[in-house]
Formats: sequence, structure tokens, C-alpha cells
Amino acid sequence: MKKYLLLFCLLAVVQVAFATDLTENPVLTESRIMSDSVVVEFGKSGKVLIIVESKEDFEKLKLMNINQIISELDLEENKETGEMTIVEIRKKDGTIKEVVKVYEDGGNTEVNVGGVRVYVDESGENTRVKVETGAKKNSDPPFRSFFNMDLGINNYLEDGGFPTSDKPYAVKGWGSWMVGLNWMASQRISKGFHWNFGLGFHFYNFKFENRDYQAVRGDDSIEFIQRTDVDGFKSKISSSYLTAMTLLELDFGKMNDQGRRGIRLAAGPYVGYRLGGQSKYVYEELGGSGRHKDKEATGLYLENLRYGVRGELGVGRVKFFTTYDLNELFQEGKGPALNPITFGIVF
Repeated sequence: MKKYLLLFCLLAVVQVAFATDLTENPVLTESRIMSDSVVVEFGKSGKVLIIVESKEDFEKLKLMNINQIISELDLEENKETGEMTIVEIRKKDGTIKEVVKVYEDGGNTEVNVGGVRVYVDESGENTRVKVETGAKKNSDPPFRSFFNMDLGINNYLEDGGFPTSDKPYAVKGWGSWMVGLNWMASQRISKGFHWNFGLGFHFYNFKFENRDYQAVRGDDSIEFIQRTDVDGFKSKISSSYLTAMTLLELDFGKMNDQGRRGIRLAAGPYVGYRLGGQSKYVYEELGGSGRHKDKEATGLYLENLRYGVRGELGVGRVKFFTTYDLNELFQEGKGPALNPITFGIVF
């Protein structure tokens, strides 16, 4: 079955191959066919020419069957991959275009003819044939670039723990968001092992649990003032950074040829440069005159440079991340010693 299929592909592709490449790579043909020859015509212009040198050779040709013709082709097979090229076109510039390629794997055979793939499965009692069209996609290309988005929840650590509620800068978990927009590139090092790197714009929002405290810029440090003259609705500090990151990723799904069904682990450092920072306080007068907003630039006492480590865990199509700043949020001596930490999901 396989050999008949290969011969069919060989005959069918000659016309296509020469029709597409004749303009770029013209070939000289003889206008006359030798008398001792056999011509097999197919399609509108496809021909296979078999030339014999003597009557004895012609008699031998008459006794040959298709299997013998295939064996006489003396095709070279890659013993490691099972790959075999049947038809190739050698261009004038020295390059080679492979037209028909065959992959053998036990009872399974794959034939690639241009953009068409034919799968033959003879491992069972019945032979099954499957035909696919379109370019074959590489599920693990050597290099690719992509865009993703981080969405997480912020907090910070003080002396190894989260600040308690009696601290004016204690963070409210729901509402302290981190949003990151990242342009990334991935270089494959080996199967399932990648080096990822890229740039991103990250916005951090630390919303205080106690909304009666407002962060203001003092003479030489950040000050947290309790506002008893108004009714506070929201109090927070925000900052934005241009961040460069690099990670090494292990994709166990690709290692085991399971695609997205495996676990993915990645870790690496990052460094960011601060683009802005401010405090925001939303309040209402005690008499009820509507809401007001006070914004104050606190960037003077925020560290201009942040650096830390990032970890990622992927399960199926879902990927989680966490970041931890190794340096503090505020400049030394200008505010509490706080190391930001974020947990979230990657889209």
C-alpha cells in the first residue's frame, strides 16, 4: 500500500513541481524522444520518460512491476528520523526545493507533497488514510515573539510579614491592582527549554486599608496623616515602571510531546525604572458637599530603580505569576521599609 501511494505521489507531483518552478528555473528539453523509450503521460502536460539502451533492457522493463520500479529508485532514507526525499528540484543558485518527502515510523507513513500531507496507518487490521491541506505548523518554533498582559494583586512585606491593620499604610487586598503590558520574545534552547525576555510597562496601585489616612510628602520623608476633618472614601499610592525581564522556562508538556497539557515553570530576574508616582485621597466634607480628590506627587521619595525576581507557573492554558522586589519601595530613610510583592495571572 505504501509503495503504491509513493509512486502515485511521484507521478502526481511532477506536473505541479515543474509548473510552479518553470518560470524561475527554465530547463532545456529535447524536442525529440529516443526511439527506445517509454512515455507515461498524465494531466495536460505531465510526462514520465523511461529510456532503455537495448532490447534486452526493454524486455526486462516489461517484466518489472511497480514494487521493482520503486526499489530501483534507490532512495536514501534517514535511519534516525525515517525521513526520505523522493523528488527534489535543484535550482540554478544551488538551492534545493524538496517536493515530495516521506516519513516512515513502523506501520505509519506520512507523505508531504507541497502543502498536502497524506497519513497512512497500517498498524491495525485495516489501512486508514488521512489527507490534510495547508502548511504544517511547528508547535515549538526556534524563535517567536508575542504580547501578553499581567493582572495581579499587590501587597508588601515589612520585616518578613504583611503590615497589620493598625499601620496607616496597611494595604487592602481587593483594590490594590497591578497591570502589566509586556512585549516578549522566546528563544528555544532545547526541546521544552526556552529563554524568554522582553520589556513591559507596569502600573502598581497600593490601596490603604484605613481610608482615613492620607500619604503626603513631608519635608524629608513620606508622612501618613489621619484626616479627622473629612470623611475619607479612598486613599492610595500608585507608581509606574518601565521593566525589563528575562526568564528560563521549562515546558514539560513539550518535552513529553503533550502540548499544552503539561506543566510549565519559569523564573528569572527583572529590573524597572520608575516613570511616575503619586498619592490620591478621595473624601467628602463632613457637611456632605460632594466628593473631592487630592493628588500629590510622592515620586520624590519612591525609589527610581526597582529589581527583583519573577516566577511563573502554567497549567494547561492558564499561567500564574508572582513578583517580589528585592529592594524597598521608598528611598532609604524616607519611608517605611516595604518590599512590594504581587500575585496574579498572565493573559
